[in-house]
Amino acid sequence: MPARQPVPTLWLMTDERADAALERVLHRLPRGAGIVFRHHATPHGQRRARFDRVRRIARARGLVLILAGDPRDAIGWRADGWHGRGSRRLPRLMLRTAPVHDLREMETARRAGADLVFVSPVFPTRSHPGAATLGPIGFARIAREAGIRVIALGGMSARRYRRLIALGASGWAGIDAWGG
Repeated sequence: MPARQPVPTLWLMTDERADAALERVLHRLPRGAGIVFRHHATPHGQRRARFDRVRRIARARGLVLILAGDPRDAIGWRADGWHGRGSRRLPRLMLRTAPVHDLREMETARRAGADLVFVSPVFPTRSHPGAATLGPIGFARIAREAGIRVIALGGMSARRYRRLIALGASGWAGIDAWGG
């Protein structure tokens, strides 16, 4: 990711559930949007091949591509950044993102040098049916303490994001929000 490229405010989180429609969704994302490539359950070799296909589309469309998982893979696979927990140092131009579900994880991510965090689940989501949600108040509590960019995740839509901007949201992410 070039140093002067802005950090996306709009993100797609990938997973195997939505893989059949992934390439179609990638072509719908606006230029400058971000992708967090997860696909954790895919065997390593197949995961790498899928990532390479996604990377070709991302480069052609001006999308930022982050790899979740092992930071060494993010470097070796030429991702724009790494998504995960931990304090692994990355090359200077790589974007570092982390998942956050509570204030403790927010502090850990900040200390680890995250550039931005994905705070979830803000609203009920099909990814985690029945899971407790933060709601706008819980989201605001974490965003207020962040000191870094906060991306809202979990049951998100453009409309819900607009409601969260005043509470500290720097952007929003979705899995199912893009429709397959």
